[in-house]
Amino acid sequence: MIECSVCHSKIEPPASKSISRAYDKHRTFVSSKNRFLNVILVAGDCLLVGFQPILVYMSKVDGGFKYSPISVNFLIEVAKVIFAVVMLLFQSRHKKVGEKSLLSVSALVQAARNNVLLAVPALLYAINNYLKFIMQLYFNPATVKMLSNLKVLVIAILLKMIMKRKFSILQWEALALLLIGISINQLRSLPEGASSFGLPVATGAYLYTLIFVTVPSLASVFNEYALKSQFESSIYHQNLFLYGYGAMFNFLAILGIAIFKGPSSLDILQGHSKATMLLICNNAAQGILSSFFFKYADTILKKYSSTIATIFTGIASAVLFGHTLTINFVLGISVVIISMHQFFSSYSKVKDEQRSGNFKMVESIDSQRSRDASFPNKTDVSENASHHVNEEKGPLLPV
Repeated sequence: MIECSVCHSKIEPPASKSISRAYDKHRTFVSSKNRFLNVILVAGDCLLVGFQPILVYMSKVDGGFKYSPISVNFLIEVAKVIFAVVMLLFQSRHKKVGEKSLLSVSALVQAARNNVLLAVPALLYAINNYLKFIMQLYFNPATVKMLSNLKVLVIAILLKMIMKRKFSILQWEALALLLIGISINQLRSLPEGASSFGLPVATGAYLYTLIFVTVPSLASVFNEYALKSQFESSIYHQNLFLYGYGAMFNFLAILGIAIFKGPSSLDILQGHSKATMLLICNNAAQGILSSFFFKYADTILKKYSSTIATIFTGIASAVLFGHTLTINFVLGISVVIISMHQFFSSYSKVKDEQRSGNFKMVESIDSQRSRDASFPNKTDVSENASHHVNEEKGPLLPV
């Protein structure tokens, strides 16, 4: 406890050691430019994420996939690596005089050392990208998006545990509302009696849902931490290694499948169509946009923007595939929107900001008084100086 030297009130100092510098350092001030960037990121994310389940659904043939989902994930990572290399080439051509090229051997080696932690989210993303296709076998596109919103609560818990982020009571209540909205939108999966990998549909669906929620949540939090902890590194350097690791893990998976199924499975273009090509481009753009979210914005904002895409996905799946928009879907979306407004409302942050402001005021007062205590009072100094001058000149005679 810290006691104010003026009013003698006590206040708990913020636990600065418990707050990760990788997260807190870059969120102390949000400029208008950053707000505009957030709007662009959310708008782009809504469009890309909204189309993703639609394209996956369109790529299915007779309820299944004629292509290997892992080959699609590998091509997505390769496309993102190519984008990162192109952007590094562009930046190298426009570098200032005396600056080191971003593609020089020393720059790449240093970036590789600084961003080795990106291998962790890359592995988790490789697992999650495969799960996206599996989930499409159990649920329609709108339901997949609603289930993916469960990640928000898991991410909030992981942010609190790993990055020491603090949430207000109103924000936790907003997350609870989000879960309620998702629950309202409960939709049935495959017909009863079907099975997958020897498990009943209900058991298999719940198991995949649990992994589908946990794995990408861990990936998102580790990704944000890794990107922000090396904030001075070029985002394209970080993307190069993140997606390079992802391509490597997916290629190892392709080799593993080839060992069991034979060399024919090495044909990564087998069974692809125009829908899968659009899916590859969409997911590549979505991954690139996500890296900007994690480095310059916020993981929670990323997941909430994906929630907005649920509305678009539901309407588009109803128009294109005839899926029914039930009253449960409409009510669930309404609750989700209320949750988003409450979470990002300024009222949910007033208490924390006031405590931070009060602490800064107390700290300022204490530092000022300590400086005053270190030096004589200005009035005393002037009086002593005047007395010293008078002694040198002798007593003053009345006029």
